[in-house]
Amino acid sequence: MRPGFWNRSHHLDKMTLRELVVAYFQYPAIIAYIALALAAIAAFAWRPAPLAPTLAAVVVSALVYPLVWYVLHRWVLHSRWMFKIAPLASTWKRIHYDHHQDPNHLEVLFGALHTTLPTIALATAPLGYAIGSFWGADAAFGAACVAFATGLLTTCFYEFCHCIQHLAYKPKSKWLAEMKKRHMAHHFHDENGNYGITTFLWDKLFGTYYDRAERPEKSPTVFNLGYTPEVAKRWPKVAELSGGVATGHPRKRGE
Repeated sequence: MRPGFWNRSHHLDKMTLRELVVAYFQYPAIIAYIALALAAIAAFAWRPAPLAPTLAAVVVSALVYPLVWYVLHRWVLHSRWMFKIAPLASTWKRIHYDHHQDPNHLEVLFGALHTTLPTIALATAPLGYAIGSFWGADAAFGAACVAFATGLLTTCFYEFCHCIQHLAYKPKSKWLAEMKKRHMAHHFHDENGNYGITTFLWDKLFGTYYDRAERPEKSPTVFNLGYTPEVAKRWPKVAELSGGVATGHPRKRGE
């Protein structure tokens, strides 16, 4: 008997665009994002905000998401402190270490709901509430709901773009092709830069935007994010959960 869809491994470098689309809309996290977005929109319809705060909440939420992602990606996911704290080590392993260990493994590309949902809510709903509060309590509630829905749908867009960047597919869009080129450098050349997924605006502003030619030397920690065998001896939690510390290029391991 063939195992269920998500009981099998899926690797984006071996998938077609059609296969990705099918997999994407079957993934539990994406289903959860869409379901919660619809619920938030229904709550907005029940207690709507006027047009001005609604539009402002949508625009601000959509714009703030890339900045929140940049901050978390650079200073949290690429930090070297989470694996040193045992209660956080498993979270760090699941939400980012595993992705850099095998960048094309679809199951670990999507964020874990217990980390993404609180982040989306905290990054968007309070902004929407604050914007709507100038029009009263009902407007604050409605704007918070629409801001949260915007964050959830922006996350869906972000996750799909992220998948495309790892897919065995050359985007027809020049913008997406350039994003893919820079993101591949982040994964296979030097992890200390090109943190954006849908925009590199914040990389450019914070000086972390780069092209491979600008960094001739490949980072020795591009796949392990600094969690080397030597580091694992002192902080072993991630290694214990991973069955050891894999080294070298993901595609060449075991050859």
